[in-house]
Amino acid sequence: MIAHGVKHGKSLDGTAGWFGSIGFRQPRLQAQLSAGVEVGGGAALLLGAGTPLAASVIIGTMGVAATSVHRPNGFFITSEGYEYVLNLAAASTAVAALGPGRYSVDSALGFDRKVGGGKAAALAVGLGIAGAAAQLAVFWRKPA
Repeated sequence: MIAHGVKHGKSLDGTAGWFGSIGFRQPRLQAQLSAGVEVGGGAALLLGAGTPLAASVIIGTMGVAATSVHRPNGFFITSEGYEYVLNLAAASTAVAALGPGRYSVDSALGFDRKVGGGKAAALAVGLGIAGAAAQLAVFWRKPA
């Protein structure tokens, strides 16, 4: 996620053009937010900082990608399908369920015993789906 976000950030004009071509309103804003969310959410998940929330950011981002780009192409990645983004969302859900780990920011702050398990995974999935639905409802229209 971090690398993907950095790539978006290095080519904001190109990314904005692409967002516009797939039906997003305010494509420059979408490009900026996409870069920030992917870098920030990926870094937070990697560091174990706010683990369920960080996972929700990745799940939501993958939900938007699946809906706006990959779903029409079927399941398999070889056809630009949603297989890969579904795997990233599932992995993020698993990290939320497993918790941040011993060497995480959450652990250093004493939150490691409070974040993780089924409730954390459900929170991550719920927030991710809600965020994706909100972004798609406000900013995306399926191209004609």
